[in-house]
Order: sequence, then structure tokens, then C-alpha cells
Amino acid sequence: MTDDASKVTSMRDAIARFVHDGDTVVIEGFTHLICFAAGHEIIRQGRRDLTLARLTPDLIYDQMIAAGCARKLVFSWAGNPGVGSLHAFRRAIEGRATEPRLEIEEYSHFGMVARFSAGAARLPFWPLRNYMGTDLAKANPRIKTVACPYTGEALAAVPALNPGVTIVHAQRADAAGNTQMWGLVGVQKEAAFASERVIVVAEELVDEEVIRSDPNRTVIPSMIVSAVVVEPWGAHPSYAQGYYDRDNDFYVAWESISRDPSRLQRYLDEFVHGVPDRAAYLEKQPQVTRLKAKERFSAGVNYGF
Repeated sequence: MTDDASKVTSMRDAIARFVHDGDTVVIEGFTHLICFAAGHEIIRQGRRDLTLARLTPDLIYDQMIAAGCARKLVFSWAGNPGVGSLHAFRRAIEGRATEPRLEIEEYSHFGMVARFSAGAARLPFWPLRNYMGTDLAKANPRIKTVACPYTGEALAAVPALNPGVTIVHAQRADAAGNTQMWGLVGVQKEAAFASERVIVVAEELVDEEVIRSDPNRTVIPSMIVSAVVVEPWGAHPSYAQGYYDRDNDFYVAWESISRDPSRLQRYLDEFVHGVPDRAAYLEKQPQVTRLKAKERFSAGVNYGF
């Protein structure tokens, strides 16, 4: 690979170049591989009026909402997994004074999958059945009904979602942006293909030969990637299979932190605004060493002819 083919840059530069005020921003990940490092840099750079979209907004979106980054949330479920509510999010939609009022647009999980799938396929909408017997369509006028041209059946339809930028955390990538992940995945691929710009944040930068040695693990190809950021521990307190475990203690602690607006602000002041980058954040988190993954390798495969 030649040097001019490299898309590797710093987190600061990637966010400065590819995330703009007013963008629709997706930081995907289904409990796993959630890029807290990118969310923190967006907060540090003071982005405003963002539409945040994701199937399952959790702590990083709560922090971004509390920091005043978000104007709107497009989602299917929001909460602190296994613990409870997101309290900055709740205050914002309930119109309390501590956070700016937040507009919401709610779908089912598959409704959000369908929106990303339509966006990735460059289709205007996606049909589905999963709003039968629910009132969600009454709460969200963007959920429509269409007649199947083959059977005449009435189907729900949701509009395509084409974000301005999708940020994906992964275990490894090469300098061109060919990105591999394993373990629990969500709709990272669909969200990336639907997006105008894609930032890949990787635990590890590897040679192209490593990617080519296991091609089926490549979820996102270089052709759609705008930037590659190498950020070890960039998903903490989320986890990266094979690199470190989920910091469950932090998720439990967030319940009390987020309930108290002044305590939440102190957290942001110390761990986000108070550090220049992820390395400095990690210096304040000495306990993360206990989360480092043990070696447990899967069996290899034979790609020979």
C-alpha cells in the first residue's frame, strides 16, 4: 500500500473534517463496539444541532445530549442497558431546564434496521409488517402504509435514513479503511453504506495482508471509508471482543451520575473537556486494566484451493 492511499488520521482531525454542526450523526454498536472516544471528541469540539440516530442510544448519547450537542434523536429504544434510564435524555424530552429540549422520532428496532437498509440500497423507503397492532405509527407520522403491488396487502413503510456521517468502532482495519469486526454486531454495515461519510475507529491498525488473509471478516470496505482513526480502548466503557470487556461498574455508576445534572457536568468537565484526547482519558481510568481480554482463539479456516 502506498502512503498516499492511507486514510489514517487523528480523532481530532477526523471529527473536525467530517462532523459538522447540523449533521445527522450515527455512532452505531449493539452494546458492543460503541465509540465513546468519538462522542467525547464531538463534545470537546462543541458540535451543535446534531440529529443523533441509532437503534439503541445509551450512555454516550446521554452524554452528548447533556453537553448540548443534540437537537433531535432518531431511535428505537433508549436506556442504560441492564440498569435503567438515561436521565439527561429524559430531562431533555420532558423539557426540564438543565438540558435543551430534544425532539424525538421513534421506531421499532426493525424499523430502524429498515431505514438504514433502505438508505444503504439507495431506495426511498422500506416495507415491513412489524407495526401491526401497535400505536407507534400514530405517534410517528413518518411511518406510512403502502399497498403491496403483488398481493395488495397493506404494509407499513419507513423512509430511508442517509446520515451525514456514521462512526463505526472495530477491532482492526488497514490504512485504506478495510474494516474487520467479530463478536456481537448490529447494523454497522448498513449504517455505513447509507452514510455520506464514514469514520472507522479501530483498536488496531494491521497490514493489508492480514485483512486479505481472512476476507469474510471484512464488514466495511475501504471504498466507503473517509477516515481511519487508531484508538485503543476507544469503546470504553463499552467493549471490544478480544481486546477488553464491558465496564459494567461504569454503567451502574452512570445511573446516579446522570440523575444529578451538576454531577453529570462534573463528569464531563473532568473526563471529556478536561482531557485533550483518549490517551489522557485512559490515564484517569487505571481500573481498565482489569478488563483486558484473555486469549481465547477460534479455530482457523482453510482458504486454500
